Amino acid sequence: MYSPPHLQKYKGISTRHTCPACEHKQCFTLYLDGDTNEPINSKVGKCNRESKCGYHYTPKQFFIDNPSDCRDEACLVLNKSDHIPKTITPPPPAGTIPFSYVERSASYKSNFVRFLFDFLTDKQIEEVYQNYALGATKNKEVIFWQIDINGSVRTGKIMQYNSETGRRTKHESGAIDWVHNKLKKVGTLPEDYNLQQCFFGEHLLKLYPDKTVAIVESEKSAIIASAIISDSVWLSTGQLNGLSIEKAKVLKGRNVILFPDLGGYDKWCIKADEIKLFVECEIKVSTILEDIATEEQRAKGLDIADYMIDELKTKTNQKQIQSRFTPELQTMIDTNPALLTIVNKLQLEET
Repeated sequence: MYSPPHLQKYKGISTRHTCPACEHKQCFTLYLDGDTNEPINSKVGKCNRESKCGYHYTPKQFFIDNPSDCRDEACLVLNKSDHIPKTITPPPPAGTIPFSYVERSASYKSNFVRFLFDFLTDKQIEEVYQNYALGATKNKEVIFWQIDINGSVRTGKIMQYNSETGRRTKHESGAIDWVHNKLKKVGTLPEDYNLQQCFFGEHLLKLYPDKTVAIVESEKSAIIASAIISDSVWLSTGQLNGLSIEKAKVLKGRNVILFPDLGGYDKWCIKADEIKLFVECEIKVSTILEDIATEEQRAKGLDIADYMIDELKTKTNQKQIQSRFTPELQTMIDTNPALLTIVNKLQLEET
C-alpha cells in the first residue's frame, strides 16, 4: 500500500539541511518518500525560519512541476488535499526606513567622493551621486543606501575610505556600520526591526527597464563601473556571499551579467545556476577578469573597478603631462603620439 511523503524527523543536525532559498544552514527539513524513506528532491522541503524565509516546496507542487518524476499511485494520493501540509503564513514584510534620512544625508562631502574626483569628471560624479543617492556623515564617511525596486529604504551601509587611495579604513567597530543599527540604538527603529537586504542600486531597475543588469560585489565597483559603462544598470551584492535567490527575484525577465571579483568566479557560477532554477532571467558570469588577470592580481583579489581606476588615472596623468606644452607642440604630439616619448626623454619644457 502506498505511503504518502512526510517531513524528515529530527535525528540530529545531519537531518537538517541548507535552505535552497535563504541559504541558512541546518534549517531545512526535507520531504521523504513514504515508501523508500529517501528525499524526493533536494529542493522539496520546508524552511524552519518561517518568519525570516517561509520557503515551502511541497511534494504535490514538485510533481506538478515535474510530472515525469511522479508515480501514478503517488500522484493519486497527493491530489487529495488532506495529505498535503497546509501552506504556512507568509513572512512579515521587510522593515523600512523613512526616505527623509536619505534626503538629509545627501552630500558630496565624503572621502569616497573626494577619491572619485581623481579620475572621474564632474558630470560623471554628479550622475552617480544622483543615481545612487550617495550620502555622507559628519565624519566624511560615505552612506551607500539600499533602496529596493519599490523605492523603499531597507538600510544604509556606512563606510570610511581613504580619499587618496580609495581603500576602506577601519574604525573601532570595524570597517562597516549600518544605519538601521544606529537608529535602533537611539530608539527610532524597534529592536526587532526586520532587516532584509536588497541589491545596492536596486531602485534603478524600474528607471531603466530595458538595460542589461550588471552585478558586482562592492558598492564602489558598481558606482565606478556605472560612470564608465552607462548602458547597463550596475548593482552591488555588498560582498561575495551577498548574491542570493531571494535578492535575485527582482531580476525576473532581465538580461543579467555577473562580474565577480578575482577568486569568486567559481562560487558565482554555482549561484547563477541556482538562480536560474527559481528566477526567470537570462544570467551569465563574465570571464573578463579571469582571462586577463596575472597571478599577482589573482592573489590580491582585484575587481573590475581596480582595472578601470588604473586605466582612468593613467589617462588623467597623460593629459596633465601633455598640458605642459605649447599649442604648436601639442598639435604635433596629437598627430604623432610617439613624439611625446621623445619629448619626455629629452625633458623639453614649455617655451
